[in-house]
Amino acid sequence: MNSAKIHIAIVRLSALGDIVNTAVVLQIIAHHYPNALIDWYVEEAFAPILNNHPLINSVIPVPIKRIRKTKSFLLLRETIRTFRSHPIYDQIIDAQGLLKSAIVTSFIKGKVHGFDRNSIREKFAACFYDSTSTIPYEMNIIKRNVLVITEGLQIAYDENEILQKEPLFPLMEKNDSLHGDKNIAFVIGASWPSKCYPKEHFLTLCENLPYPCHLIWGTDAEYQDAQWIAEHSENAYIAPKMSLNELVSFIAHCDLTIGNDTGPTHMAWAMNKASITLFGPTNERMIFPTTRNIGIKSPSPVNILKINRNDFSIRDIDPESILQKAKELL
Repeated sequence: MNSAKIHIAIVRLSALGDIVNTAVVLQIIAHHYPNALIDWYVEEAFAPILNNHPLINSVIPVPIKRIRKTKSFLLLRETIRTFRSHPIYDQIIDAQGLLKSAIVTSFIKGKVHGFDRNSIREKFAACFYDSTSTIPYEMNIIKRNVLVITEGLQIAYDENEILQKEPLFPLMEKNDSLHGDKNIAFVIGASWPSKCYPKEHFLTLCENLPYPCHLIWGTDAEYQDAQWIAEHSENAYIAPKMSLNELVSFIAHCDLTIGNDTGPTHMAWAMNKASITLFGPTNERMIFPTTRNIGIKSPSPVNILKINRNDFSIRDIDPESILQKAKELL
């Protein structure tokens, strides 16, 4: 444990699942540097999940999508001015390793640590760093996130600190729509169509599970799928529209989450709740497997360096294999 009062900037802009999985480092840093001040730079759409976190000093929203959409030079200038208004950091860490995150670090004052050019897809990003870590891109994503940050802060990596984590986000009150002794959350959407398990298979799961199944949705298309499932099953319930913080707590109050490889599914692991993540074009590299958090992969091979977004093999996962694991976890 180091009593030094250091000021740290973490740059992890997106996406939701990666932010959720990276948040475990907050507890690790707090354990080794209890007096650390941690600022987190994040795309503004995802900032609410980090706001009011007890281990974060300041959340700095980065309006990358708005800048791109509006092409506003004024907004860009104000954003850069905000970055430069912060004091010099003792350490800045780019935990994303993309050109956009590296550029953000270039406007922040302080030494920057990140992945080396052989550990990231956008190799030019490494040119922005003062020091680097060599961490294979194929490694488990949560371990990668922890390693680049702990190496940047000279903290010895200990996997037990991940395994023994406390819930990563504050918990809100139980949602009124949850009822009965146990509840199951279904995450039916994802960012790519090929990552989505068919609604017909989710229906099969609802019909064969002994507890209420709550369908989580985020887009109009996902809501329509949820409606279809609920219309065909008395055991399926459409979850209410929720903020990110409400969603975290909703999943934390469920006994099991079953879903596609996407942010809301990863929230179950973050909150120490049981989960089954379904993989088609991606693989188990995206989760931290435990006896309570498992992945079920379709038969297709995955080249993590060149993801095939046209791989719809998730459709081939037998609902019976999911039911068997779900009943074990329940």
